[in-house]
Amino acid sequence: MSRIVILGAGISGHTAARYLDKWLGKKHEIIVVSPNAKWNWIPSNIWVGVGQMSEEEVTFDLAEVYNKTNVDFRQAKGLSINPEGSADSDKAFITVEYTLEGRAGEQENIEYDYLINATGPKLNFAATEGLGPDHGHTVSVCTAGHALEANEKLQVVIDRMQNGEHCTLVVGTGHGMCTCQGAAFEYIYNVDHILREAGVRDMARIVWISNEYELGDFGMGGVHIKRGGYVTNGKTFAESLMVERGIEWITRAHVKKVEAGLIHYETLDGEFHEQAFDFSMLIPPFAGVGLQAFDKAGEDITSEVFAPNGFMKVDADYTPRPYAEWSAKDWPRKYQTPKYKNVFAVGIAFAPPHPISKPMQSSNGTAINPTPPRTGMPSATMAKAVAMSIRDMVNGAAEPTHSASMAEMGAACVASTGSHVFKGTAATMTVFPVVPDFEKYPEHGRDIELTTGEIGLAGHWMKYILHHTFIYQAKLKPGWSVLPD
Repeated sequence: MSRIVILGAGISGHTAARYLDKWLGKKHEIIVVSPNAKWNWIPSNIWVGVGQMSEEEVTFDLAEVYNKTNVDFRQAKGLSINPEGSADSDKAFITVEYTLEGRAGEQENIEYDYLINATGPKLNFAATEGLGPDHGHTVSVCTAGHALEANEKLQVVIDRMQNGEHCTLVVGTGHGMCTCQGAAFEYIYNVDHILREAGVRDMARIVWISNEYELGDFGMGGVHIKRGGYVTNGKTFAESLMVERGIEWITRAHVKKVEAGLIHYETLDGEFHEQAFDFSMLIPPFAGVGLQAFDKAGEDITSEVFAPNGFMKVDADYTPRPYAEWSAKDWPRKYQTPKYKNVFAVGIAFAPPHPISKPMQSSNGTAINPTPPRTGMPSATMAKAVAMSIRDMVNGAAEPTHSASMAEMGAACVASTGSHVFKGTAATMTVFPVVPDFEKYPEHGRDIELTTGEIGLAGHWMKYILHHTFIYQAKLKPGWSVLPD
């Protein structure tokens, strides 16, 4: 019997867990470790953040679902990995600390035969002074709880506008190295929509602030899309949406400090600026969750296993190269760590070899460029591939049998631009591949026939249906395994 331990129960971790349970659960041991009691469909947090959905509609209890399976769920956070075992045993193990009420603070070593690191990111609000809902002056939609607070503060501003006060709302990224521009992109349009529904749009100035070089970069180096029979770039697509809705934008910006009602930011030209606000939702930069690693003698090998940003190194080519020498081949395919063949990392937990967007620095030496997105559809795809590889390795395969390179996979994104049964809209985009391959597609780096974008009511209904479909699937309801990931 093999024991497979999965650190994290988000999109990647839960995807791996449910497939491994389906394929191996009756013959092998599967343990899921997560500090969170609830699973959260994060893409719908933007609707919670404008009062269009409740927390209960985007979350469910993990233990309740896993109790119906062969998965052993431990509500705990990972502290460290000992991939070589210890002086007393050759068996690899992880050390966890329980967050479950009644066991909080209790530590335990859990041995494993295979380990999947699917921890997701640390929301690194501390990287920018004054950022975030806990110790700062901005709100977030990165968790369901954050989104609830965001809506509460948004409603206060709406009340002020209904009483005749003009207000400024700023949405975007809160650091020069942020990823997840897509979540902020969705949120700003839903804020615009909810203000129109409340009859106060004319009282609001809405400003987008981002570390993107141009609108529509999304951490993917921009995109050319086929729309209505012609090819346009993501910049034109994104700018047209903002112009139509009267949204201003600031790009090439690194938010360096936030004070109450005031954002301080630096731009690529080295200039420093300020932007006043009455309400602001800024996405934080991501970092690894802080896992450490030790060898058999107890020596710290964290720097060997993890990149400086805390994400786990896998089968990518991390050789430093100039931007002109970056290649699609640099990206991992199997998500297996180089030295420890029974350890994998998926989703945001793996370290990308380099950004997708061109690296930029201001004249002051400040890095201002998006880091690569690794969420949503790609996260599930790589998690399923790793689960298939482990299934086969448990059954005798010497090496991983499946791959899921972001330079070889496509992704579909349905970005809400306003939730309403009749007046809602969403931008529906497909990209292939996620990481551009200019050797295979010299003109745009992507297959233009498979890279498309449209916006309309149909997109809103698609996103709404997908919300319910993915939660149904994640709850392991009948027929879940035949639904798309």
